[in-house]
Amino acid sequence: MKRTLVKSKYILAAMAVAGGLFFFNACSKSFLERDPRGSLTGDNVSTKDGIDALLIGAYAALDGQQQDVAAIGTGGPWEAAPSNWIYGSVAGGDAHKGSDATDQPPISLIATGQFDASNGFFNTKWKVLFEGVVRTNIILSLLPNVKDMSDGQKTQVQSEARFLRGHYYFELKKMFGKVPWVDETQITDYKQPNNTDIWPKIEADFKYAYENLPPTQSQAGRANKWAAAAYLAKTYVYQKKWTDAKPLFDLITTQGVTAKGVKYALTARFEDNFDSETKNNSESVFAIQMSANNGTGQISNGNQGEMLNFPYNSPFGCCGFYQPTQDLVNSYRTDANGLPFLEDFNDHAVKSDMKVLSTAPFTPDAGTLDPRLDWTVGRRGIPYLDWGNHPGRSWVRDQDYAGPYAPKKNVYWQYNQDKYKDANSWAPGSAINLVLIRYSDVLLMAAETEAELTNLDAAQTYVNMVRTRAANPQTLVYKYIDDTKPMGGFTTTPAANYLVKNYAAGAFAAMGKDGALKAIRFERKLELAMEGQRFFDIVRWGTASAELTRFFAYESKITTDVTGGKFVVGRNEHYPIPQRQIDLSFKNGAKTLEQNEGY
Repeated sequence: MKRTLVKSKYILAAMAVAGGLFFFNACSKSFLERDPRGSLTGDNVSTKDGIDALLIGAYAALDGQQQDVAAIGTGGPWEAAPSNWIYGSVAGGDAHKGSDATDQPPISLIATGQFDASNGFFNTKWKVLFEGVVRTNIILSLLPNVKDMSDGQKTQVQSEARFLRGHYYFELKKMFGKVPWVDETQITDYKQPNNTDIWPKIEADFKYAYENLPPTQSQAGRANKWAAAAYLAKTYVYQKKWTDAKPLFDLITTQGVTAKGVKYALTARFEDNFDSETKNNSESVFAIQMSANNGTGQISNGNQGEMLNFPYNSPFGCCGFYQPTQDLVNSYRTDANGLPFLEDFNDHAVKSDMKVLSTAPFTPDAGTLDPRLDWTVGRRGIPYLDWGNHPGRSWVRDQDYAGPYAPKKNVYWQYNQDKYKDANSWAPGSAINLVLIRYSDVLLMAAETEAELTNLDAAQTYVNMVRTRAANPQTLVYKYIDDTKPMGGFTTTPAANYLVKNYAAGAFAAMGKDGALKAIRFERKLELAMEGQRFFDIVRWGTASAELTRFFAYESKITTDVTGGKFVVGRNEHYPIPQRQIDLSFKNGAKTLEQNEGY
């Protein structure tokens, strides 16, 4: 079997047996309660093989599932899904919670902005991310004592560990704002304050990784120099450090290569980013490696973070969550010039089968649309991969509650499900990689950076690269040869009236900086929809209040689930520090963790 970083329970079990890695203990405890060195036997792991096993374990924590270390006491894998489908997409207006009102009610509070520090989902996310921090810190603390590694080998491991630590802290910072910094020098005292900005420390980790990682790697899934560069640039973008970000984007877009050594480029087909057959492609900057049916017989080798997010009452068996919103669907409407309606897209609503029975006739919308819609959203009468035309209401648990649509980017194909469907748990999993940064994301961040620096022609060039791929005939969704035999192939007839074109020469210059930024931000909405990005984007742009207020007003007229939704300025920009963590943070009679404003 080809050796890759697949977060396999087999690999982790082997680590435990070979290296004595029994440091994931205390089932009811948080990272603040644990002394991770207490049950480590340093002699067992202070070898090259031991360090390599620990490093694989640090990568394994990326999946957010942590069922391999159930002793840390986390909730369901969806609560800490690395896709951030709850915290980024549901909270950002891309999607409804889905299912019905009685199912997973903590998500409803997150969706409507009415969450507080007692919501257990936040505690799960916090613990799982800090589990990754713990694992990287253990590596960094043991590395100096390893005798059978060269200085170059140690630098390689240190670079990968610091890259991973940078990722875990980046996620914590954008989620919670006030985050304690714990590194390898504090490994016996994890009760640290969260009253200082940790962005400089995240930058330092990514800088070290960028300067010391090789441009290519021998194993799929390992971070390389260019993945670190992309993360560092993204860290600058989040801080609005545009002059620092630009040189990195210039290098990434001209010299960057995947870990396999392939020059970064957009794939011809948009869908290739969400297909197990085509993972680790030229657009994959850094991805969590998912696998299924790999012979280990273990649970959750596939992407269990998305296990709820398949159409209800369908061939997938479960569970009807994560239903795209009408607001998102309307965003894919295009005008006569093949461009999006940046301002009044909801005035050009896409026809849906809301309140139409699956047994009743229905004709899909005949207007012009961006084809990325039909690789992102399952809608009535349009091919749902090779599972048949989406039947509408019969695949939806409660249309009145969460609308008529289904997610699509996380769904595997029927023809090769024997290879890529993970059926080891009670709900579906798949071997579709979770791409944390893909090249189109990089291009749109580069466009944003150029626009902020008033280089509007350069910004437009990047956006048009993304739109050119969207217009590629290979990105269109096509009708089946025979609707009754969806695995029998596709015709050359598009499934809808698709029309996408680039912005004309000089368009961004004519729009001015503000207009160009509006176009770039809307392109991110279209390109990265249902990928856990939206909430964090609108928060960093300072548009969250306006966007979500508009969204709640519009969407609540269609469904019942977001009624009463609101965004409170000065509070909802960050999620609350979990109350459980604050309660556990007391040291010498005083708490070390401070709560965010407004909670």
